[in-house]
Amino acid sequence: MHLANRPLVTALCSAVALCAALTGCAPQAEEKAPDRAAGATASCAPGKLATQVPGKVTVGTDKPAYAPWFSDDEPSNGKGFESAVAYAVAKELGYDRDAVVWQHTPFNSAFAPGAKKFDFDINQVSISEERKKAVAFSSGYYDVRQAVVALKSSKAAKATRVADLKDVKLGAQVGTTSLDFITDLVEPEVKPAVYQRNDFAKSALKTGQVDAIVVDLPTAFYITGAEVPEAEVVGQFAASSGDPERFGLVLDRESALTSCVSGAVDALREDGTLAALEKKWLSDAVDAPVLK
Repeated sequence: MHLANRPLVTALCSAVALCAALTGCAPQAEEKAPDRAAGATASCAPGKLATQVPGKVTVGTDKPAYAPWFSDDEPSNGKGFESAVAYAVAKELGYDRDAVVWQHTPFNSAFAPGAKKFDFDINQVSISEERKKAVAFSSGYYDVRQAVVALKSSKAAKATRVADLKDVKLGAQVGTTSLDFITDLVEPEVKPAVYQRNDFAKSALKTGQVDAIVVDLPTAFYITGAEVPEAEVVGQFAASSGDPERFGLVLDRESALTSCVSGAVDALREDGTLAALEKKWLSDAVDAPVLK
């Protein structure tokens, strides 16, 4: 990702000074350029943030954009939980819907080291200490649980405990906490299959290349309800001790907007907006058996 655009007011300084010297006209006060440098004090004035494009909020997400987080692979339609959250955050920051610009950002690139082209990214990225070394996160906007999806005919479908998954072939998308749950919690005897995208993991499940895949719980219900009806949600992993796993908005590690965006998320959680959006778009993510 790259550094933001900056207004070129300084390039005019010499010309203005020359004008004053030759004609006696008084130089006008310069408009202060937004300061997006590291450590800059954030201004959270509504609609006046130092964004990548002045007057706009650039939001990154991956493509395809999957349900139930998005709808019809079109983040700009406002449908799906994360699309709705992005617009709600933008509005809280003082930007109307027509001031939101979507940008394709591959999942792994969102939290990779380097400057970013987006103001924030939303794409089911779990907050972790490891990722915080490369990027900044907003407050969490969704408490997530990981779940196991298996073909109904698979032996994995009969699992009731984590230990029952040790001798089955599991798969997950690369770079995800889903894969971390497999390697760190299940510790399977068979090396897990790793896929660049969830689409590939689902295809492997349908064709029997893996016995089961691990995804977040809402995605698990969507897969079994709409995409792979011959599969079922086997169960969800218990919440880990300590802080729950949460999805957060991703920002450039040096972004001066992080506190503003976190403030917006906190406000939406406090006034019930996040809960209402979760109920509207993720209502199928009801209780599933917990694998202990």
